[in-house]
Amino acid sequence: MAKKDKASVRRAVHTRIRRRVRGSAQRPRLAIFRSLNHIYAQVIDDERAVTIASASTVEKDLRGSTGGNLEAAQRVGRAIAERALAAGVEQVVFDRGGFRFHGRIKALTDAAREAGLNKNERAEEEEAAGGEGAEAAA
Repeated sequence: MAKKDKASVRRAVHTRIRRRVRGSAQRPRLAIFRSLNHIYAQVIDDERAVTIASASTVEKDLRGSTGGNLEAAQRVGRAIAERALAAGVEQVVFDRGGFRFHGRIKALTDAAREAGLNKNERAEEEEAAGGEGAEAAA
């Protein structure tokens, strides 16, 4: 088997993910891309091929000392959630873009959830966690 570089492995994983993850008008896709120095997020309706909202560390108001850290990812997550909610989007499908779900990707999605995206999903997780805790105590 030939050795593959990180970029080609990520592209293959991203292609595999995109076969299943589709954004619709009711639940658009939150696509995330990270580079070494920046992180980008877009809310996309794949049925109409339209970007509903976007945010990145390249923007002047979201730029900090650097765009390649957890704090910057959290700023972008809060911004994309505010912009999506302003556009009338409350539920999204997360597309991690072939990146592992940790670090800056996780920080961005957690910040977006805390800012109001996918409220129902958050409530279901808390109920499930609360139910497990009650069963363990019994």
